Amino acid sequence: MNLLESYRGHAEPSDEGSISGWDGAVSAFVSAAPRLFTIGLRVLQDVGETEDVVQETWLRWAGADRSVVISPPAFLALTTTRLALNVAQSARRRHETSAGPWLPETIDGSVSPETAAERRDAVDTAIRLLLERVPPAERAVYLLRIAFDYPYRRLSEIFHLGEDHARQLARRARHHLATERRHPVSTAAHRRLVQTFLAAAQTGDLAELEELLAADVVR
Repeated sequence: MNLLESYRGHAEPSDEGSISGWDGAVSAFVSAAPRLFTIGLRVLQDVGETEDVVQETWLRWAGADRSVVISPPAFLALTTTRLALNVAQSARRRHETSAGPWLPETIDGSVSPETAAERRDAVDTAIRLLLERVPPAERAVYLLRIAFDYPYRRLSEIFHLGEDHARQLARRARHHLATERRHPVSTAAHRRLVQTFLAAAQTGDLAELEELLAADVVR
């Protein structure tokens, strides 16, 4: 299992003090892993985020005092559930505070001019945040995935990436959005992305937005 091979050499056995004890810990995790993945996926509905949660569960298990654990499957299941719920709640808070109002699939033409202006301001602010904090490839994948629900297969075709790579870029984008780092933003680039995004949301024609984001990735 790739997950275990990645971390087995980095996590030391706990106080069990024997190879058989460590092998038992590994065996317990391998046996539980399919169930853990199912638990995480049920909560998160995202394969990449679920893989991250199962990976974090392995790290918690590897570093735990397993001598006091009565039921390894129950411990692993509870750890996975808590981690997945934390990720889901964190994503919901980010969506409500920074992404919610600026990710419509279409623009409602019946809204008042005041509401339309507020939405444009929200888009303007959110895209500036993306430009300041998220590198081009991650930004391109994240914007199309979150705003327009692009499947990872389609994203891999547009940006010439593997699907797993596209998922990884989306996860990295979320991490970068949570940081405080900022890079200078070109006023012209910002204005163009805002205008192109709004046009795509209003008309449903995303070809120009795809081209603009792909060009940013190449540069």
